[in-house]
Amino acid sequence: MRVMGIDPGLRNMGWGIIDVQGSRISHVANGICHSLASDDLAIRLLSLFDQLTDVVATYAPDCAAVEQTFVNKDAVATLKLGQARAVALLAPARAGLPIGEYAPNAVKKAVVGVGHAAKQQVEHMIKLQLPGAKLAGADAVDALAIAICHSFHAHSNSRLADAVKRASA
Repeated sequence: MRVMGIDPGLRNMGWGIIDVQGSRISHVANGICHSLASDDLAIRLLSLFDQLTDVVATYAPDCAAVEQTFVNKDAVATLKLGQARAVALLAPARAGLPIGEYAPNAVKKAVVGVGHAAKQQVEHMIKLQLPGAKLAGADAVDALAIAICHSFHAHSNSRLADAVKRASA
């Protein structure tokens, strides 16, 4: 299974692709989609959508996962992040991919083991779990963490479904 993780952002939208075989994960690619702060909001969102659509077409993931938005003290910034998050959901949905959504603390807990882990701890664990991967930046690291979180949940759900099927047979 190929999983795409997306870390929504209006200026920088991180993405990461991993391959999953059972409990083994391997790095495929990662990067950051950028938009210019000087452009109108609609142009920025369209640019992010086009870039993310290209990533989906290039790497052909089987599913995607997107980080949920946390509410900020700045309502305007939260609203803009929500619009960027909509782009992060639309691009893989347009390709027909199933999409998982995870809270930031759930992602950190899955990757580090602690829900309130620091960014440096997340990056350290990503480097350990995906040795040799050249990381494009903090947003790409977050996206890979989201992909790994999704792979863990998908693996657990698959094992649970198999156990239920065996029990009912």
